[in-house]
Amino acid sequence: MPAHPNGSGNGKTAAAANTDAAYLRIQDVMKDFGGVKAVDHVSVDIARGEIFALLGSSGCGKTTLLRMLAGFETPSSGRIVLAGQDLAGLPPYERPINMMFQSYALFPHLTVWDNIAFGLRRDRLPKAQIDERVDAMLKLVQLGKFAKRKPHQLSGGQQQRVALARSLAKRPQLLLLDEPLGALDKKLREETQIELVNIIEQVGVTCVMVTHDQEEAMTMASRIAVMSEGRFLQVGAPADIYETPSNRFVADFIGNVNLMPGTVEVDEPDHVVIGAADCKHYVGHGITGTIGMPVTVALRPEKIHVSRHKPADEFNSVLGTIKELSYFGAFTVYHLELPSGQRLKVSQANVARHKDEELTWGDSVWAHWSRMAHVVLTQ
Repeated sequence: MPAHPNGSGNGKTAAAANTDAAYLRIQDVMKDFGGVKAVDHVSVDIARGEIFALLGSSGCGKTTLLRMLAGFETPSSGRIVLAGQDLAGLPPYERPINMMFQSYALFPHLTVWDNIAFGLRRDRLPKAQIDERVDAMLKLVQLGKFAKRKPHQLSGGQQQRVALARSLAKRPQLLLLDEPLGALDKKLREETQIELVNIIEQVGVTCVMVTHDQEEAMTMASRIAVMSEGRFLQVGAPADIYETPSNRFVADFIGNVNLMPGTVEVDEPDHVVIGAADCKHYVGHGITGTIGMPVTVALRPEKIHVSRHKPADEFNSVLGTIKELSYFGAFTVYHLELPSGQRLKVSQANVARHKDEELTWGDSVWAHWSRMAHVVLTQ
């Protein structure tokens, strides 16, 4: 468990959060494929208007759970309730849900306008209502001047917005996104993340998205569920999951982290000291632990500083040798070899154009960090 409890992560009061926290309720849902539990008894309440991300590597169960929400798979056990309605037995076309696939699944022979109108026509809405709804969607995704184009005449980002407009045109109670930006290149994906969130929030639709991209989940979601082997390992706001991971898997999966095993040597209510192979960690808060207990110290690379000079504090510092460095423009990553042979990754922001003291391969440097930089993990 983490050394101290997670914060709330959002700006809502407890009273406000309680009123809409169970708009989508997933209750003890399990999916068994021939004795293999693809989804293993997961439960979560998702609030109205929330963007909720299922994050995990391939095969963790996130897409199976999304398909159960859509109605493409039937839970082996458990309940899925949306706005008070149990979805059990409802086929996909009767659910107030729309799903946007990674491939966008646009009809190549139809114009942008007709692609967006397709579902509305199948629902036999009056022509005037279809016209009004499609025009509103085109305005929302800023594609009005492309209405008569075919999908192949659009960029990847524009196709993605057409697919989103088509998904929102039917005004679903729940929008499902399956790797929504996976087909875009890195720069376009980063630009589209914010754009997509703004559109979803403007409409006010509740959204569940599946992604294996940590940055995408951190940027887009109000809350994240980290999945592994069909289970939720941690559910929380992006900042909570990053800053206070609940276990080694989450700490290692989200972003970069240094994991340093050690044992508790001092256990006080306001601090602990943990002895590790290369240094002693002074942690500026108490943990639920005992003297001699094995723990793992998780330390993010950007929370570590490097210098040629030995820090005054006897704790939270170690001498290492720069074995590798990578320059990324905004920051530089150093890989230090410590006396034990363990590697320590350090990320330093490049705040000055020219440094007075350039660090390079083979240099001996001191790495040091604050007394509140760590997270102590007991599992």
